[in-house]
Amino acid sequence: MNIAKQNDRWRWLTAGAVAVSLLAFATLIVLLAWQGFRAFWPQPVTLFTLHSAPGQLLGEVVSREHYDRQQQLLRGLSADGAHPVTRYVIKTGNRDFSDADFHSLLDGEIVRQQRPRAIMVLQRRSGGNAYGWFVELREGDQPLTAQNPQAMLQQRLQQVRLQRRQAENIRQVEMAKINAQLEALDDEAGQQRRAGRFNAEQQSIYAADQLALQRQFTLQAERLASLLNDSERDALILRDAQGIEHRIPLSQIVHAWYPNSMTLSQQLSHFFQQLWHFLSDSSGASQSEGGVFPAIFGTILMVLMMSIVVMPLGVVAAIWLHEYAGKNLITQLVRIAVVNLAGVPSIVYGVFGLGFFVWLVGGTLDQLFFAHNLPNPTFGTPGLLWASLTLALLTLPVVIVATEEGLSRIPASLRQGALALGATRAETLWQITLPMAVPAMLTGLILAVARAAGETAPLMLVGVVKMVPELPVDAVFPYLHLDRKFMHLGFQIYDLAFQSPNAEADRPLVYASALLLVTIIISLNLLAMALRHRLRERYRALTQ
Repeated sequence: MNIAKQNDRWRWLTAGAVAVSLLAFATLIVLLAWQGFRAFWPQPVTLFTLHSAPGQLLGEVVSREHYDRQQQLLRGLSADGAHPVTRYVIKTGNRDFSDADFHSLLDGEIVRQQRPRAIMVLQRRSGGNAYGWFVELREGDQPLTAQNPQAMLQQRLQQVRLQRRQAENIRQVEMAKINAQLEALDDEAGQQRRAGRFNAEQQSIYAADQLALQRQFTLQAERLASLLNDSERDALILRDAQGIEHRIPLSQIVHAWYPNSMTLSQQLSHFFQQLWHFLSDSSGASQSEGGVFPAIFGTILMVLMMSIVVMPLGVVAAIWLHEYAGKNLITQLVRIAVVNLAGVPSIVYGVFGLGFFVWLVGGTLDQLFFAHNLPNPTFGTPGLLWASLTLALLTLPVVIVATEEGLSRIPASLRQGALALGATRAETLWQITLPMAVPAMLTGLILAVARAAGETAPLMLVGVVKMVPELPVDAVFPYLHLDRKFMHLGFQIYDLAFQSPNAEADRPLVYASALLLVTIIISLNLLAMALRHRLRERYRALTQ
């Protein structure tokens, strides 16, 4: 009876611990979603009439704080009366033609608050949001007239987006291909010079090919300049709270909306439109403007490359330790070293990756294969390949330990039965042992992915950057460029939270990026867990 009671207590204790863990995880997700989705939901814009200059202030109310008399004295506010004071934090935007992006007001400074339905919000590619009243559209210096100016604005914005996409395609695909062909042509000419075969005939061929490529490049550059000039031609005139009119090119505007007059369906449509822009667009002038697609792409690509490297190494090491090494002092020391490596701080791996992979291995590759590019390094600089290898080294102990644990759970009778039936040791390993250990291998992969996707410190040394001009994958051979730097969600969260000059405005994006990173990790883990469950069910009968 006492044993049964003790078991009941342990079961309740275990259930309580699991419930608390699930509640903490759910609370984390809800907090990230609540704070992050605020960046995409259209917030109402309030016009404040003030007692003193500047007279009027226009913006979104970010927070309201109520202070009693004691709190007023602690914060250095005047506490003449006994009534509590309300302090408003207002996001005023208009960063490029205003003194600050945020203002604080006390309710005693405010004469009146109102929410005019004609207030327009412009989401821009640089300078943050702009708030004001729509005045007119201009094509060059000529005003545009239409029965429905808002429909014409959306039509012109769509036209400008199409022009920008065409310009990006010319820059990133057509011109990039021509640049690659010019570089290959120069490399071939350099090889011929070093071999002493760059005679008059080869020089003539080289000059003709180079001239043809330069003509193609000039033609594409003219097309690009024409598209950019067309996209810069149209502009919107916006009047701010002080009555000053500002000319904003449509090429700088991502979206335009009237938050105080939107219906619920329009707000939902705007929310999903902003969410898609956040997920699919590239970064703007800073990480807080534009989307996070390069960071998503870089994070997933780095994790996949890390997995391709770490799984074979970890599995082979675990097989050697468990199946072939035997039980001796050397094996015990190796196991102790592997376990200890799992506790080494990640920044140490970053320093090792910088010194060994980047400077030693990469520098040697440059000397052997890319000497014609020196002193500009090709692989002797931080990049995607070295970041993936560094994280593979960081997560290798996790995969080794998990795989070896899985191998130890396989009954010895299965190995002995296979050997008794005439199978060799290698056939037993390949046909019996490894398939049954696949769930344990995937467990190690899950743990490795969860740790690697969230690492930031080592990546800052071996390849991740704040902004990249191009993705590691493009339409130019060899298509996957392992030497390029990349963006990462973990580093973007760090940069937005601690390095941004306007951290208050970027706070919702920090939560949204963190939620996105957690979602990516959960998705990769669920995929591995589903595969592990399927394989476990397939080989369950062998262990019973």
